[in-house]
Amino acid sequence: MNRFRVTRSVIPNLFTSMNMFAGFLSILNTGQGRYINAAWLIIIAGIFDALDGVMARLTKSSSELGVELDSLSDLVSFGVAPAYLIYSTYLHDFNTIGIFISSFIMLAGGFRLARYNIQLVGFEKTSFKGLPIPISAITISGFVLIYYHKSSGFEPPYSFYIIPLIILLSLLMVSKIKYDSFPKFTAKGIKEKPFHIIFIIAAIITLIITSGKALFYIFAIMILFGIFRHIFIFFNKKK
Repeated sequence: MNRFRVTRSVIPNLFTSMNMFAGFLSILNTGQGRYINAAWLIIIAGIFDALDGVMARLTKSSSELGVELDSLSDLVSFGVAPAYLIYSTYLHDFNTIGIFISSFIMLAGGFRLARYNIQLVGFEKTSFKGLPIPISAITISGFVLIYYHKSSGFEPPYSFYIIPLIILLSLLMVSKIKYDSFPKFTAKGIKEKPFHIIFIIAAIITLIITSGKALFYIFAIMILFGIFRHIFIFFNKKK
């Protein structure tokens, strides 16, 4: 008689499932008009998304199943949830056009995840082609946390930035612009990416000081750095 076996992969897959569950809760909160809660739940999903990778490395249990489950979770938490959030908080005013524009985040994110899966070789990545979907979603959440007001919604001039922001994030996800993976806090990781470690520590301190309000700006810096580096490398190759 075969006994039920609990493998090591259960641990990272549990964190991945919590990522998906947080995304589901975000969608429910958006539907109930609790937009700030919904934004925070997307960020919590991002934390679980980071932890599942850490757990997979610690338990040495990375697998193809984990990769597929992670992508499905990401599409819910970082594709559907932020798309519904930004539609409900602002883009619903544009009716059909608003539905179309808000769907860019979900559609581009789905394409980004599918491309990542077919190009994945091994389970360790030092960089990504295109903006990772969690960064896009957390950027939107950060924008909502700073600029959305329960009584008045998004006010000018910040409301004017929403549609360009959605289009930019969507294009970056399907682009070939390189974005570095987060470094590991090991001796080797610190040696390979010292400036990344310094930036992360500085970002954490800034978030604590500002009670999380600087989140949008921190992720905006990361996004812009990738763009400017790509432009710099492009013109250097031309020379």
